[in-house]
Amino acid sequence: MFTTGLVLAAGASVRLGEAKQLLPYRGRTLLDATLDLARSCGFDQLLVTLGGAASEIRDRVDLTGCQVVENSAFSSGCGSSVGTAARSVDPRADALVLLLGDQPGVRAADVRRVAAASTPLAVCRYADGLGHPFRFGREVLPELSDLHGDRAVWRLLHSGRHQVTEVPVDGPVPIDVDTRADYERLLAGEP
Repeated sequence: MFTTGLVLAAGASVRLGEAKQLLPYRGRTLLDATLDLARSCGFDQLLVTLGGAASEIRDRVDLTGCQVVENSAFSSGCGSSVGTAARSVDPRADALVLLLGDQPGVRAADVRRVAAASTPLAVCRYADGLGHPFRFGREVLPELSDLHGDRAVWRLLHSGRHQVTEVPVDGPVPIDVDTRADYERLLAGEP
């Protein structure tokens, strides 16, 4: 099975007030940590979307092994990043696995379990709710090009148009860094 990984890192970090992708984390940057995780998952293709702070990210983040997709419409929400990246997915792809660039606490084993799901859509079912990563099967890939807004992938997941597998994952949803408080919780090692 040919699997494409997609790391969303195009946001402008409006709520945080600075490029969260470049925040220091374990001796590198937050985005470096997430890309290291993505590289460890064994994807056949690895895409990363950039938009806000793209030139700084290119200068400071190790993008080795990643195909960079620039999203000029990044301010309209992550749906535009998914839609833009969907056009760069290898035609051999059987599935696309979506990761957030500001969520380094996701475990590679959980990513691989989601990637192995056989339904058109799959999502992690953590102890406290649903969360990334998501898996989109080949039959869903054409729909990704038309996504808009911040909750677009969630709307697709809950649309009822496709069978969804909820992959059970131990522990709470990993911290998604949107605010200074989220970042401080991440650094403190809180769930």
